[in-house]
Amino acid sequence: MPKQEVPLDSLQRFLPEGTYESVVQYLHYYKVHLTVARERKTVLGDYRHKTGFQHHRISVNGNLNPYAFLITTLHELAHLIVFEQYGHRVSAHGREWKNCYAQLLARFIENKVFPSDIQAALQQSMINPAASSCGEDGLIRVLRKYDRPNNPLKLVEEIPEDSLFQLEDGKVFIRGEKQRKRYKCTEVKTGRIYLFSPVYEVKPISQPQ
Repeated sequence: MPKQEVPLDSLQRFLPEGTYESVVQYLHYYKVHLTVARERKTVLGDYRHKTGFQHHRISVNGNLNPYAFLITTLHELAHLIVFEQYGHRVSAHGREWKNCYAQLLARFIENKVFPSDIQAALQQSMINPAASSCGEDGLIRVLRKYDRPNNPLKLVEEIPEDSLFQLEDGKVFIRGEKQRKRYKCTEVKTGRIYLFSPVYEVKPISQPQ
């Protein structure tokens, strides 16, 4: 996926107001090579530890709203800090990472950089952070309110039952009923059943009247 290195003085436009200086301090201190990537469906951010003469490398999707961009950056910074301390001796999203990530989030929450609804969702997620940045369903729902206006995509849970939706790869589904935590959906072409997270983004399809 194409990426572009962003000069640090341009990073400010991706971040919430009042957070630029703190983020840049981390990037300088740990000698991070930060790139902004185009939209990636499978990940919001990525971390690669330093090797040989290369610096630590972090990439973050550039289409994220400022709060999601900051949260994702902190998620990846936590990976970096844990690697500096433990190398490969601990699991990627184990206790050490969860503690480090929660501590980073706490520092920004203390500075009141997040709206109250995002702050409440983050404080809840800090109890047991998810492996995916912005990964808890409640946090995804709240952060989505701050995305660009007129977003054509909807969450699966927002699609009416028995209505059609489409994935990025062109596959079309009928949204069925909810089973425990996921929605049972049928692929139109094959009749196969798939289970979707309620907060998975899809494109609604208008049905003929």
